[in-house]
Amino acid sequence: EPMVSGDPFLARVHSTKAANSSREPSLDDRLIESTERDYLRKFYNLEDLMGTSHFRPEEEIDPLSDKLKEMQKFFKLKVTGTLNKETLEVMKKPRCGVPDVAAYSTFEGKPKWQKNKLTYRIVNYTPDMSIPEVDESIKKALQVWANVTPLRFTRINKGIADIMISFATRVHGDAQPFDGPQGTLAHAFAPSPSSGIGGDAHFDDDELFTLGSSKGPVLFLVAAHEFGHSLGLSHSDVRGALMFPTYSFTDPDSFSLSSDDIRGIQSLYGLTDSEPDCRNLVWDAVTTFKGETMFFKDRFFWRRSPSTSAAQVLIKSFWPSAPDNIDAAYEDPVQDKLFLFKGKQVWAFKDKNLEPGYPKPLSSFGLPASVTKVDAAVHNKNSGKTLLFFDIYYYSYDEKEKKIDKGNPKRLENGFPGLTGEVTAAHMSNSNIYLFSGANLFEFSSSNRNLLRLLKSDHFLPC
Repeated sequence: EPMVSGDPFLARVHSTKAANSSREPSLDDRLIESTERDYLRKFYNLEDLMGTSHFRPEEEIDPLSDKLKEMQKFFKLKVTGTLNKETLEVMKKPRCGVPDVAAYSTFEGKPKWQKNKLTYRIVNYTPDMSIPEVDESIKKALQVWANVTPLRFTRINKGIADIMISFATRVHGDAQPFDGPQGTLAHAFAPSPSSGIGGDAHFDDDELFTLGSSKGPVLFLVAAHEFGHSLGLSHSDVRGALMFPTYSFTDPDSFSLSSDDIRGIQSLYGLTDSEPDCRNLVWDAVTTFKGETMFFKDRFFWRRSPSTSAAQVLIKSFWPSAPDNIDAAYEDPVQDKLFLFKGKQVWAFKDKNLEPGYPKPLSSFGLPASVTKVDAAVHNKNSGKTLLFFDIYYYSYDEKEKKIDKGNPKRLENGFPGLTGEVTAAHMSNSNIYLFSGANLFEFSSSNRNLLRLLKSDHFLPC
């Protein structure tokens, strides 16, 4: 879970020349008067450690090795305490200027805003992008956090805002000067009632910010990370999280906030307004998607993977073109597509992008006009068939042949003996078919359709 606190963002560390000797360089060879020493000093408090008198000579503690181990542990590298190639590669990456250790004396507890309605002001602009592009990038970056919390952001054009946003170079009045091109990209400050700079975000105007190009740092991505600090988050050690220390290019159109980021910000500000409680919900739809299981309800879905607990997300923050309040969903792993049903239409997505020509009518599946909606859907990857449920019937759809199998529809009571209600959602796991009916969950063998267990609807998603 992300550490809570916050300060500056993104510094690129330059590598030094490798030693000419074929032997493995020692710490003294590589670190003394080097950028690697600066890296450990800035992000792991090496200077403070070296300046203390608490180390006894007889303990033979090497502070450089100790801090290298700390860094290697944070980045989940092999912990050796030596400056190996793997560690140097991490040091070279663009990254956040916030230290990776929580050693802030000015931020006690969990710094956060004591209100949910915040203001922001764009004080000036970078010449790298048009004014509308900057405005949209900043707005979109703030919306990343508003989508999963009660926080709401309003822009003002004069006066002092909660989050003051500016572009500057070199010395710019906050005791943390920028260092020119290819160095620190930006920094931001955690909420602080005693500091007028708390929440502010500064961007180094010596960098070439872009709207969505890999040729320079994407302003939206940098700003979204920065605003995480502005709201009180520090770094996560989860690779792929927005608040992970190192910057990497991601297409802004396919960006989504990770479960780790969501848990971190919601630990400070709670869930979004008017969110459903996942306990005892009657799910709109349940499906797998790229190794995760997704549970849909109203405007939201919960995503759960084998390695993480459930996180709640707005549907449109993940699939902007998707409808809310869907009726059914399923994944076809062969086509690598996700299908969402609502009313008489179906949407198909590849990753987060709506496929051309969608939404399409239900008749595109070969369903008759009498089917006015799909109540639930489940795909059996072993047979290549998808079951589409409607009222007291279900249809078997052949994904390869793109048509409904002969002899369909069939009655639920015949195909799934023991089912006592309508099907509201469906899911397949470990070769068993799970049919949700209100608050109940029926587990059937996919091979012989025998009823195995009667469970509660939160069986896969304990809240």
